[in-house]
Amino acid sequence: MQGAKCLDEHRNEMEELALKLHEIGAVKFGLFTLKSGMKSPIYVDLRVLVSFPEALKMTGRQLAEKAADLKFDCIAGIPFAAISIATAVSLEKGWRMVFPRKDVKEYGTKALVEGKFSPGETVLVIDDLITTGASKFEAIAPLEKSGLKVNDILVLIDREQGGKEELAKSGLKLHAVFTITGILEILHRKRKIEDALYENAKRYFANPEKWQAGA
Repeated sequence: MQGAKCLDEHRNEMEELALKLHEIGAVKFGLFTLKSGMKSPIYVDLRVLVSFPEALKMTGRQLAEKAADLKFDCIAGIPFAAISIATAVSLEKGWRMVFPRKDVKEYGTKALVEGKFSPGETVLVIDDLITTGASKFEAIAPLEKSGLKVNDILVLIDREQGGKEELAKSGLKLHAVFTITGILEILHRKRKIEDALYENAKRYFANPEKWQAGA
């Protein structure tokens, strides 16, 4: 009975966070051009979390719960969007944090990775979301070059567009608090988005290429 109660509380907290992400504009609907050049009826911008402490704290708590059963020595936030998110996780659990630099300085320590760590340690990589997975390999490279081991990638949202499968090819396991379709279901069930918008987004994620032709 206690287990069922905890499960219900967890589900409620997840729904609350999904609604909050929509409320603060972290999940937007319209017509957007993605980094890949493809069009999308939904855009996720989790960088806005830095301006909403309550939502950021909720995000840190949900990610920390998702990471509870994983084995690692420290966490690493991917610049720039996930630095604040990983910090929230670090503060939630007291986990040591590092982060890979996007550009290595030509002076000082010239470190590839900032923070306290030892070669041979395992690091849990945290990012805001995943689409194809390409950017994750770029971020992991300096971590591995510095002697850190990476087995798991943790994100808040999986856009379900091949990223999980691409990571798996390299022996990396993806963990996500939400799938994008899961967020759509919550927003639709809570009547935050209309039926037409919900169905349009579902068609897009079912077949993005086919959807492009009619966009």
